Amino acid sequence: MERVVAYGRSLIVNDPEQLLDIVERQARQLLKQQSVIEAHEQQLKTLEKAVAALKEEQRVSSVAPFRIDEKKRKQAPKKPGRKPGHRGAWRQSPPPAASDEHIEVSLPQCPDCGHNLDVAHQRAIEQTIIEAPVVVPRIIRLRTYRNHCDHCDKPVSSHHPLQVSEATGAAGTHLGPRALGLAAMLNKELKLTMRKSTQVLNRLLGVTLSPGGLSQALDRVAGQLKGDYEQTLITLRESEVIHTDETGWWVGGSGYTLWVYTNKAGTYYRIVNSRNRATAEAILGDDFKGVLVSDCLSVYDGIEGEQQKCYAHHLKALSKALHSEDAKGSAYLLELRALLHTTMLLKQLQDDLPDAQRQSLRQALEARFEELLTKPRPPDEQGQQEAKVRNRLRKQQDHLFTFLDHPAVDATNNLAERQLRPAVISRKLSCGSKTPNGANTWAILASLAATAQQQGDSFTEQVAQAMMLKNRAA
Repeated sequence: MERVVAYGRSLIVNDPEQLLDIVERQARQLLKQQSVIEAHEQQLKTLEKAVAALKEEQRVSSVAPFRIDEKKRKQAPKKPGRKPGHRGAWRQSPPPAASDEHIEVSLPQCPDCGHNLDVAHQRAIEQTIIEAPVVVPRIIRLRTYRNHCDHCDKPVSSHHPLQVSEATGAAGTHLGPRALGLAAMLNKELKLTMRKSTQVLNRLLGVTLSPGGLSQALDRVAGQLKGDYEQTLITLRESEVIHTDETGWWVGGSGYTLWVYTNKAGTYYRIVNSRNRATAEAILGDDFKGVLVSDCLSVYDGIEGEQQKCYAHHLKALSKALHSEDAKGSAYLLELRALLHTTMLLKQLQDDLPDAQRQSLRQALEARFEELLTKPRPPDEQGQQEAKVRNRLRKQQDHLFTFLDHPAVDATNNLAERQLRPAVISRKLSCGSKTPNGANTWAILASLAATAQQQGDSFTEQVAQAMMLKNRAA
């Protein structure tokens, strides 16, 4: 260090320009190193942010794996609860006269110090407690008789309403009709899996049943209710309107389809190994003369009779196009959307409008649709998005106003979507069916459970009545 200082002093005296050159070179090197250090510091900050984001992602995924990303979360979420116009729902207490038990808890003394209390100052507080009863299985030893009638010259036997089978010996222990109804209700109406249904029966009712035993029991129930299942389809065919939809199903493999046909009268499920027009026509039959409401799946094109295509699907296609970068804010698409909404509004108001005004409004809507859907769209990027929507509506133009001619027909296929959703949940829980027989059992029982729920009937009671040997014998 001393030698460096001495050398520097000598340069100041003898060659100051060389000293300045050395200082300048050192300064340049320091500046260069400073820029390198700043670049490394920036990289370090970037890595620290990435590590922090990764830690947050791992924390969120471990705590809430199905949490909605903040970027996708709605900035103004809807108010929780039912939409305006729907009746409120709450648990109503039964009237005092309906009470099964009355309990009086007196307060003669202070619970803390034991001092006697003045009864004149006490105030009664009444509550209603709804308690679940302790349930134990009802074990019934049933004895019936068999004999031979000399007059009829045939074997006869006695029967009891609780009897579901004539099997004896090792197979002589049976679930009663109501127990079978509850099992079917848990599995097909409440959509519990076979295993969970048996667990509920065991833990709440004390009824022991294996998942395999429940599956076999439900096969027998479906066999007894097949007539009701077929009657449901007959009732639908005789109605003014049918909503239909379909989704994939697994029956020991892929390639199967679950069809749903429904209206306010009932719901009919069918699982088949095809998704084509012939299948749809076969299910509808030749007797159906009403309106078929569906989405824009091509298999419905060409089916004879009146049809209504779902406005919700049209509006979804319009919304998708309007949110694209190419067609954002398209005046053409916005007008088509406004026309669809106006047509639905006309449906709501047409009963209160004079016939002349109603016809005038409809003719104006049809003319404007014709004008918009006839001309091709320009070949630019925005026109390509507009052309997709135009071609879609142009193809279904004959099915845009059917719902205005029939009071029972809606503009959307929401009913079929709602009735298909529980089936999709069942598919997710059970992964479909293993055999065609299992698929048929599911379709029969799920159809009747959905229909009973729509009509406010008891699916449990329907199964119980069907499984009584006495009723079957009749």
